[in-house]
Amino acid sequence: MSVIVAILGILLGITAFVVGILLGKKRYAEHLKRAKEEGEEIKRKKLEEASREASEIVGKGRRQVEEEQRKLQSEISRKRYELNRQRNQLREEEERLRRKEENLRRLERDLRQKESELARREERIKRSEDELLAKLEKIAQMTVDEAKQELLKKVEQMARLEAAQLSMRIKDEARQRAEEEAREIIATAIQRCAASRTAEVTTTIVELPSEEIKGRIIGREGRNIRAFEAITGVELIVDDTPEIVVISSFDALRREKAKVILERLIEDGRIHPARIEEIAAKVEEEFEEHVRYIGEETLVELQIPYMHPELIKLVGKMKFRTSYGQNLLAHSVETAKLAGIMAAELGLNVEDARRAGLLHDIGKVVEDEEGPHALVGATVAKRYGEKEAVVNAIASHHGDVEPATLIAPLVAAADAISGARPGARRESIEQYIKRLHDLEQIAHRFPGVQKVYALYAGREVRVIVDAEKISDLEARALSEEIARTIENELQYPGQIKVIVIRETRAISVAR
Repeated sequence: MSVIVAILGILLGITAFVVGILLGKKRYAEHLKRAKEEGEEIKRKKLEEASREASEIVGKGRRQVEEEQRKLQSEISRKRYELNRQRNQLREEEERLRRKEENLRRLERDLRQKESELARREERIKRSEDELLAKLEKIAQMTVDEAKQELLKKVEQMARLEAAQLSMRIKDEARQRAEEEAREIIATAIQRCAASRTAEVTTTIVELPSEEIKGRIIGREGRNIRAFEAITGVELIVDDTPEIVVISSFDALRREKAKVILERLIEDGRIHPARIEEIAAKVEEEFEEHVRYIGEETLVELQIPYMHPELIKLVGKMKFRTSYGQNLLAHSVETAKLAGIMAAELGLNVEDARRAGLLHDIGKVVEDEEGPHALVGATVAKRYGEKEAVVNAIASHHGDVEPATLIAPLVAAADAISGARPGARRESIEQYIKRLHDLEQIAHRFPGVQKVYALYAGREVRVIVDAEKISDLEARALSEEIARTIENELQYPGQIKVIVIRETRAISVAR
């Protein structure tokens, strides 16, 4: 019985062990399944996170690429615009060069035609000479040398006639083309420039607060007025005119300084030689700064970027100088503007033209050098670093030296335009009458001249000649000779037109 129990116990133990093993396997399987499911879930989540991160990275990269593409496109557009601008500039330059080349070719053709015409005329003259020589030897009772001399006279007359005709035609053609272009350029410049006209006088009036101040200005035994005149270099006129005194001097800068000094003395109330000297020293320092400021303002007005400080001071001093009654600084600014406008129309350097126009009369305010103001101004401009083109324009604007650039004649023309405007300059009656007299005397020197009339304030000279002594061609040559003589011997603002009149009258009487 005990054996059976033992066997049953063993079987039960074995059964329990087997059941435990089976249950363990089942739990392991379930645990393994759960682990796989968790692994799959973790894997799925990781894949989703990786996908999101990859999407974000791809999106960020795409945005960066798009940004770089926009920047690149913008740079390409800018480069394309710059390239198109440069291409347009090159195209304009090529067109300008092409027009110049066409003009040169046209001039070359004209020159070849004229050379051919001259060659044909020389050939005709040679044939005429041979024919005349043969005829003279055959029918004239003269030696060969005499015949040659007579022939040479005839040929010379014919050559002069044909040369005068050819010269007249060439000059007329050239003058017509040049005058049309010059009129257009000058008219444009004058229309765009309207500088004010200023006529200075030689006296300045200072108003006084009361008549009593006149005695203090004069001082005891005149010591104050003498000190004032010695220090300022002007003449102070104190007369019976109520409540004013007059400052007289041909130097406008001295007059202005003296006016400021006197006004400050009157305001201060202490008028004695020591105080006059003290205030004069302060005003002198202030005027140095004031003159420099005027020069700098002028440069700003003309858009000139830089100029030597000494030249700036000289420009400022021009405000206190006159030329034929025209304020020198106003005249120089107007000349600079006119020259700059004409230079722009001709495609020249506008800044150089303006600098030369502004400085062309700078020699008139230089006090420590002698000589023609054009040459003095050129020397000063060269000393302070101005370009050679500017220096030459300054030196040549009155014909003292030959122009070396195209800017030089522009400055001379602008100077003449500014000075020739009606009312821009004034002359004394003596100068006016003398110029009219000199013009008529110069024209009377030439043979064949009968009467001379200076008209329009000396701007035009009409010359009446003897029709029997002067031919039509000789009348043209005479007008040019008179004009050249006037240019060489007289000084005058603007220009003078010379008109030679030749008239033939045939009179018959019916009875």
